[in-house]
Amino acid sequence: MNSVIWLVIPCYKEEEVLPETSKELKEIMNGLIKKGKISNESKICFVNDGSTDKTWSIISDLCKSDSLFSGINLAHNKGHQNALLAGLMTARHYADAAISLDADLQDDVGVIEQFIDKFHEGKEVVYGVRSTRATDTAFKRGTAHMFYKLMNAMGADTLEDHADYRLMSKRALDGLAEYKEVNLFLRGIVPMIGYETDVVYYERHERFAGESKYPLKKMLSFAVDGITSCSVKPIRMITLLGFIIFLVSIAMLIYFLVLHIIGHTVAGWTTLVISVWGIGGLILLSLGIIGEYVGKIYMEVKERPRFIIESFYYGQEHFFDIKRENKV
Repeated sequence: MNSVIWLVIPCYKEEEVLPETSKELKEIMNGLIKKGKISNESKICFVNDGSTDKTWSIISDLCKSDSLFSGINLAHNKGHQNALLAGLMTARHYADAAISLDADLQDDVGVIEQFIDKFHEGKEVVYGVRSTRATDTAFKRGTAHMFYKLMNAMGADTLEDHADYRLMSKRALDGLAEYKEVNLFLRGIVPMIGYETDVVYYERHERFAGESKYPLKKMLSFAVDGITSCSVKPIRMITLLGFIIFLVSIAMLIYFLVLHIIGHTVAGWTTLVISVWGIGGLILLSLGIIGEYVGKIYMEVKERPRFIIESFYYGQEHFFDIKRENKV
């Protein structure tokens, strides 16, 4: 079954890893073409997310030298999720399925054939899931498990130990295109699409060059975005908390009235201070959570573009306006 498969790889300042990444992916794709698993029209598509180093220059040279490579250059840095979406939304016009993965080769490219086999079996979405976290530090392993548990507890339907290494069929990509939100959290959106899914397990490798683009600060921000983009549970929790505090305040009012009536009124300085600071802190926390949602509404109603493509290499053909292809 000669399906057209695109590999979509978002890149931000990846000049150190691209030469090795492109070499390994080329070997994988050529091997699959020889086996008849994929069409020779398949592509390795690098998406440059506004990098300030030589990333786009390297991608351009790859595209000029080999038609197996394709490149998308975004006009501005829009973040990993938007860069990935730009690649997937382009791929859906050319490919039968697209596989997204990171440029650092931490995702095991050796299982790409398994993704394609499951696609040929009729699966519309195939998730890459880590089989173990043995290479992670205890802190990272613990925080990762907390992240997925928190996401699911807050109502975001995510698959544990799955990042953005997945295959999506054209049908699934067309479904993804129907989701218009600006605040993207693809790990939560893709499961909402439905269709038949499957899982491929793999071991994640160490990053062989460059630096991680997701330090702890970004991971925490990513978690907040994921929760507030996919669930309103935090707001409902605030409502429940407010109701509980209201009941406690009624009980305390009755208690102090009884003390006053029987003549045992005592100056409650400690109680007063704790109450003021406690309730004040809850109010500020509640306002912060509500503000997070209001901010997201603000960004959504503006309807700003999620990405703008500056130029596009379809193989060795270079287009400054992607729409000239009349396929996008």
